[in-house]
Amino acid sequence: MDRLDEIRQKCLVCRECPLCRYRTNVVFGVGDPESELMFIGEGPGENEDKQGEPFVGAAGRLLDDMLEMIDLDRSRVYIANVVKCRPPRNRDPLGEEQSACRHWLNSQLEIIRPKLIVCLGRIAAAAVIKSDFKITREHGLWFDIDGARAMAMYHPAALLRDESKRPETFVDLRALRAEAKRVCEHLY
Repeated sequence: MDRLDEIRQKCLVCRECPLCRYRTNVVFGVGDPESELMFIGEGPGENEDKQGEPFVGAAGRLLDDMLEMIDLDRSRVYIANVVKCRPPRNRDPLGEEQSACRHWLNSQLEIIRPKLIVCLGRIAAAAVIKSDFKITREHGLWFDIDGARAMAMYHPAALLRDESKRPETFVDLRALRAEAKRVCEHLY
């Protein structure tokens, strides 16, 4: 059993916060554990909770389209969330839930060691990049985080609710592709 799978097995039985009472499945992560590019969302929604995989509903289909726009697909990246269990009614994960779950994400980051991290939405960016992250002002900007380059984009669910943000996201995707070609040796 490799180290990531060992962490995953422990996460599947986690009861460190109240979210465990509401879950159908733990949503640990999916993709290439050796990828140089990791996407991080805030937490699972209803479809993700049912299937045990991140970004599988409408937002997931949009994320797949976004990846395709930059000549990538799920098999070449790793996708995870800040919290691994669905918050009730898809509410934002509370600070104590994020804190209780943070060691799982830290383990994923430590094992995968991505060169690039893309936070999908404000909550993921606040958890990974800086606590006072302003998604409307700081999306698309690069930050240096523990030896990796990190940026945030609007969450695909936000793009489904407000299509006016899609042109900005397209610019962010182009910036991601350019940075990936610059720093990643095996992604393209």
